[in-house]
Amino acid sequence: MLKKFFQAFRPPQPPALPDPDAELALGALMVRVAQSDREYQLEEISLIDRILARLYQHNAIEAAKVRANCEKLHAAAPETDTFGRLIRETTGLEERLAALDALWEVVLADGNEHEGEVKIVEDARKAMGLSYADNEAARDRARRKLAGTTEDAT
Repeated sequence: MLKKFFQAFRPPQPPALPDPDAELALGALMVRVAQSDREYQLEEISLIDRILARLYQHNAIEAAKVRANCEKLHAAAPETDTFGRLIRETTGLEERLAALDALWEVVLADGNEHEGEVKIVEDARKAMGLSYADNEAARDRARRKLAGTTEDAT
């Protein structure tokens, strides 16, 4: 009886996080990049939602719910390379390149490449099995996209 009494004053157990898949892993990485400069801005949150909607065919509400799960996953998260390996093991090259593009879009969203953000992208790139050349191409595509051009330099 005493045990039940004390349990009543304990905070409830938080709901279990979903097992990450490639979508949640990418979302958590984007959240990690956006929060790495300690300024998680509305523009970055909105961009993450738009990227999730674009890559995974979500409407705005679904994308926001996925991002909210990604924020929780990031907070309880394994290392960056764990997310990157999950993406590498569960997706093809085209999807991994799209993930790298998305990470660079988040890095560049505020117009600055903060050292911590770049390090996270670099760790994720290596874990996803992508080359330095892939990284530079993704950075260039993200710059063009954010500048309003869609011309592809491949």
